[in-house]
Amino acid sequence: MNKTAQNVPIGKGRLIVVVGPSGAGKDTLMSYAARHLQGRDEIVFVRRVITRQGDAGGEDHDAISHVDFRQLARAGGFAVSWEAHGLFYGIPAQTRHQVDCGHIVVANGSRTALPHFSAAFPALTVINVTARPDVLASRLEARGRETRAEILDRLQRSTPQLVGPYELVTIDNSGSIEDAGQVMINALTKYLPDLRTSSPR
Repeated sequence: MNKTAQNVPIGKGRLIVVVGPSGAGKDTLMSYAARHLQGRDEIVFVRRVITRQGDAGGEDHDAISHVDFRQLARAGGFAVSWEAHGLFYGIPAQTRHQVDCGHIVVANGSRTALPHFSAAFPALTVINVTARPDVLASRLEARGRETRAEILDRLQRSTPQLVGPYELVTIDNSGSIEDAGQVMINALTKYLPDLRTSSPR
């Protein structure tokens, strides 16, 4: 169900979509940045709509059934929506208005859905969160969802090349959350020339 909204006006703001492989720490970095940028109304963190139970763990999201998701998508309720691993994900349509009003809007996305994001949001930055293979393997193993062999097999598969009409920022999250988190904050606030940030304490 890959869809993008049509006739989206070019806004004055910007959408920043965060992508990366499982275990890279996208949710952790976004939560870190949201805490340290709390109170800055210019930056909005999107709450995704997902066909997954609300108490399933992971990111904080709006849970919805597959039937309701399809109905909402047909009604134009999403700026961007896509399917991955048997789940449907949606970025609420109001995100377009927030960008058009000049906000810096941050959303958790998917590498395979980037063509749909770039079609819907001309002013787009992609933050690609990465980590060393050994770090990814350890984090995935700690989740207990896959065996070590399954994890290593997945990590050996090729990853999509991130090439498109958008700015690309890569963050290596192999080390401390403080180091990668500050890089994330800098990447988000570079579009706010009046904002002065210092290293979080």
